[in-house]
Amino acid sequence: MGLSLGFHGAARTVTGSRYLIDSADTRTVVDAGLFQGYKKLRKLNWRNLPFEANSVDQVFLTHAHIDHIGLLPRMVKNGFNGNVFTTRASMDLAQLLLLDSARIHEEDAAYANKKGYSKHKPALPLYTTEEAEQAISLLRPIEFKQWLEFSKGFKARYQPAGHILGAASVEVDYRGGNTGCRILFSGDIGRYDMPLHIDPHPRPDCNILVCESTYGNRDHDRSVSIEDQLCQAIKDTIKRKGTILIPAFAVGRSQQLTLILRRLMKSGKLPQVPLHLDSPMAVDATSIYGRHLNEHHLDRDVIEDGREKLFPDSVTLHKSRDESMALNELQGPRIIISASGMLSGGRVIHHLSRLIGKSKNTIIMAGYQAPGTRGRDLLEGRPTIRIHGKEFMARAEVKSISGLSAHADRTELFRWLKSNDNPPDRVYLTHGEPEAAFAFADQIKRDLGWKVEVPDLDYKVTLL
Repeated sequence: MGLSLGFHGAARTVTGSRYLIDSADTRTVVDAGLFQGYKKLRKLNWRNLPFEANSVDQVFLTHAHIDHIGLLPRMVKNGFNGNVFTTRASMDLAQLLLLDSARIHEEDAAYANKKGYSKHKPALPLYTTEEAEQAISLLRPIEFKQWLEFSKGFKARYQPAGHILGAASVEVDYRGGNTGCRILFSGDIGRYDMPLHIDPHPRPDCNILVCESTYGNRDHDRSVSIEDQLCQAIKDTIKRKGTILIPAFAVGRSQQLTLILRRLMKSGKLPQVPLHLDSPMAVDATSIYGRHLNEHHLDRDVIEDGREKLFPDSVTLHKSRDESMALNELQGPRIIISASGMLSGGRVIHHLSRLIGKSKNTIIMAGYQAPGTRGRDLLEGRPTIRIHGKEFMARAEVKSISGLSAHADRTELFRWLKSNDNPPDRVYLTHGEPEAAFAFADQIKRDLGWKVEVPDLDYKVTLL
């Protein structure tokens, strides 16, 4: 039989994770993510898929971030109606994230039509809430470490990858006649010894390894602790009676930040200033974390007293629009955590437009900022930031907190690769900018002697 692997996303870029395993008997998609960042990348979300959606039999998701699941409603709209497998925790988070993503797309389209700044008349959402709900109805949970036979000769298994709640690497194994092949998709590999989440499990055996390379050319700065970085940035702003805005992914990063801030305030290293978690999704995601506290996704320190441990005493949770808008009337000092993490949409954009123009305020970037996002523009010192068709002067202080990323850095990725003595036959590096992916490829070739490629978008390789 023929067996091929197609790279239809996250190829020489960080977002849009999407792979197609094609055989004579079944078609399997691993991850179905949205492209984010530069406009030329976002436009790819609207293109026709390089495969017929109604020809796909099943989808496996590594975890619930939108750049890994956000294309599902588009696939459903185009005829996909198969099972979508993922871990139980990722299934809970995916429901939350897909509905929130659909809402944002609908609201952005409506706002563009109201303000008239879209080139399209009318502006349409990438997908609707109804389409997201149809995708959610296809989700099916799988337990970690248990093989699932999903087609003749094919089975799949999940291994914990750290990163966020429910995140996994997925093994897809084919055996037929005298031939076989095992493909391992790393998903997003988490960090070691970090608050909130467990370490990634050792790399399983495989013939073909598809590995992320987001930080393949650099290490996280460990010279100053995350706690000390946050303390300094926040204390300086408190003295100015300013507001600290922390754009943060609603799943994983928001919970990690509130946990760290709780520890800092409890220890007296930070005063008990008001903290606002302004993200319905982040509030709901924290509840999902609470439902999975007894599983092996979270470190024991968090499990000790459950959900409450994630929040400082001074936290206020904001779910409704009115609760969010009420923040406009509150003066500093205070801390606002809001999604999205790269300032690409959601409530945080409205807070940014209000706070960016005043030098007493601080914007703390707490993770990777993809090229083309407002977060990257701020870090690179762009003097103005475009929000809903209008330019805003960037006068607020901008700080970057290193080490909070949920992605393993170069050293940690290499540690994960070497956690199994049996090398793969071939490695394909994805989910990284070209400079990161190629640098990591060079290191793997030099230090391990493995065969490595960095595939381009829509590259297809024959495996059997």
